[in-house]
Amino acid sequence: MSLRLYDTGTRSVREFQPRNPGRVGVYLCGLTVQGPPHIGHLRTGVAYDVLVRWLRRTGYDVTYVRNVTDVDDKIFVRAEEQGRPWWSIAYENERITNRDYALLGVERPTYEPRATGHITQMIDLIADLVERGHAYVTEVGNVWFSVASWPDYGELSHRRPDDMIASPDTGDKRDSRDFGLWKAHKPGEPLDAAWTSPWGPGRPGWHIECSAMARRYLGDAFDIHGGGTDIMFPHHENELAQSRAAGLGFANFWVHNGLLNLAGTKMSKSLGNTLSVTALGEKGFPPAAIRYFLTTGQYRSPLDFSESALTEAQSAWDRLSNFVHRAAEALGVESTIGGTLSADFVAAMDDDLNTPAAVAAIHDMAREGNAALDAGDDTAATSIAGGVRAMLDQLGLDPLDPQWDEPGDAKLTGAVDALVKIALEQRAEARARKDYAAADRIRDELAHAGITVKDTPRGPVWTVD
Repeated sequence: MSLRLYDTGTRSVREFQPRNPGRVGVYLCGLTVQGPPHIGHLRTGVAYDVLVRWLRRTGYDVTYVRNVTDVDDKIFVRAEEQGRPWWSIAYENERITNRDYALLGVERPTYEPRATGHITQMIDLIADLVERGHAYVTEVGNVWFSVASWPDYGELSHRRPDDMIASPDTGDKRDSRDFGLWKAHKPGEPLDAAWTSPWGPGRPGWHIECSAMARRYLGDAFDIHGGGTDIMFPHHENELAQSRAAGLGFANFWVHNGLLNLAGTKMSKSLGNTLSVTALGEKGFPPAAIRYFLTTGQYRSPLDFSESALTEAQSAWDRLSNFVHRAAEALGVESTIGGTLSADFVAAMDDDLNTPAAVAAIHDMAREGNAALDAGDDTAATSIAGGVRAMLDQLGLDPLDPQWDEPGDAKLTGAVDALVKIALEQRAEARARKDYAAADRIRDELAHAGITVKDTPRGPVWTVD
């Protein structure tokens, strides 16, 4: 079975076929960097990181573009609040975003264009829309897209223009449903955020930015356009309308991820219920556990966040990590490399990236692997360990990847290992002198501390529950 993805435009799961054999173009709407990201924002990046990894594993040459919106009204507001240049706000938060993506093991895209670096391409696209009669220029220098000029408007979100609520304040629009392509510079706005254009100084609207950048790096038509369900309308709807109106094929698949919720409410800065990777780390949750949590939910489904859910995710991640480390110690790290993905895992990933089923397949194999290690079956354990690592790697979660080796954790692990080794030596000495009560007491004390000891043909092994 080949990869099948849910396409928002057709509201169906379709078999994925690239426009050009062996090559895939993916565009993901990145963040508007008015502030540091929370894990709700980062869920999108993790979801598409998994998609891109799977496409590459399948054999495709992937060009992956994730933009940065670095000029926006929200950035201006933040800059005024802090008494700083708008561009310094954008740059600082862009760096924080990239840092947090890196902490979660999200690979860098092929291209990460900033909106401010592509004004020329945006002006060219706007001018084309004006010439084609799909956009109009007002006396003050604004340029609006005419929704009425495009009969297919609403095809992505499945909304009809006539059903949309009109705004009572249309400004200089001909129709309240029209949206901005170029915003004329207003008194009080930063002068260095106004670019020269045929219609006077100003800056681009949000929607035209993505159309122009996607075209610049992926061409007039490409395979997959992504983002969260919260920007499907109006952002993606407007992107599609203006791109098609300009004669571009644009995206073949629209793949939207569900939102991260806190107590059933969309996580957002305005609600004050945001959580950052750093804040969660201060509470004891390592980045690997956060990525595991974000990955185990199917990307299209809303994901409810709570500290208890994250604690459960950390425990599940620890079980997988403990098996891989145990196998590497018993068999040698090189023996755990190059495994085969299980059929259940492949089927789950090909089924619209069904990561919950994929993760379940990994846990099944890890249990089999622990049983093989207990039985001293090195052949089976080697095969299983390699497969578990390979599957976790597809989710960006290989426990032996240096990405997840944190110095503080390494020191703690080393200290625990040394203490458990001393306890096991004392237990062995007690058993040698046939003091089984003392040996059992040591094992029970370890179990009380969350450490399970199993006697195997190789000797006792321990895992953290």
